[in-house]
Amino acid sequence: MTAPTPERILPTPTAEGPLLDWLLVALRPMNRTRVKQLLRHGQVSVNGIPVSRHDHPLRAGDRITVSRGGRAAPELERAGVRIVYEDDSLIVIDKPPGLLSVATEGEKIDTAFARLRDHLADRRAGRPFVVHRLDRDTSGLLMFARSPAVRDQLQAHWDAVAKTYLAVVEGVPHPAEGVVDNFLTEGRDLKVRVTGPGGDAKRAVTRYRVLSTRRGYSLVEVGLETGRKHQIRVHLAGLGCPVIGDEVYGSKSNHARRLGLHAWRLAFDHPVTGRRVELESPLPEVLRRIVPQGG
Repeated sequence: MTAPTPERILPTPTAEGPLLDWLLVALRPMNRTRVKQLLRHGQVSVNGIPVSRHDHPLRAGDRITVSRGGRAAPELERAGVRIVYEDDSLIVIDKPPGLLSVATEGEKIDTAFARLRDHLADRRAGRPFVVHRLDRDTSGLLMFARSPAVRDQLQAHWDAVAKTYLAVVEGVPHPAEGVVDNFLTEGRDLKVRVTGPGGDAKRAVTRYRVLSTRRGYSLVEVGLETGRKHQIRVHLAGLGCPVIGDEVYGSKSNHARRLGLHAWRLAFDHPVTGRRVELESPLPEVLRRIVPQGG
């Protein structure tokens, strides 16, 4: 195991607010660029979990620490990632919001893939292979294969995997249960829009049903029959009920200080054994406080 990195314990926050703003005060006279580097490299932890998002919401009494060196393969749960299922063929993790699934041009270091890769390397247990992705701000179940052959098999039959999400939305969808079936196109501004068939448009099919409502918000169960970029977000916004925290597609509220979308369940036939595997990640508490799952 990797030796623990020495840590600096910072004063305890006395009020709520975004992490970066608080760090700029707590770490004076350190400049803004250096503070951002600490976040990017996973050297800032909140209550023992490394955090990279500048707008991570702090609460009074949170314990903030800064490691004095780069982060080397910490225990996975300390890195904010929980293994939900693991065998010789695949691994399914519970990804926190704010963490990229895989590297992009803007972030190549701190991703779910990198945290899992480091964890497996620390155990001398091989490496992960990417099967699919979740949006950065979506939490929940994310699957990796443990070999290229298993990855290829899973991807070839990905449409057969039952993928169910939970979304906290503004308003109440009408009707309370239904199917959205249309075509989506991504624009040059990277925003996805409903269009007609033809050109680069791709058919997108989403099943939904309202589970509960409370004070102008609804908890909606969403099943994907296709897997297009931002599909759930665009379809729910099209019903007049954008996902909370989703300013891109019209949300006006963000009480949870995160996107209200969670990858809840995965059900699939195991690519090697053929047996049925059904996995679930509980709805995060911060979303349950807005609309309880049962009420």
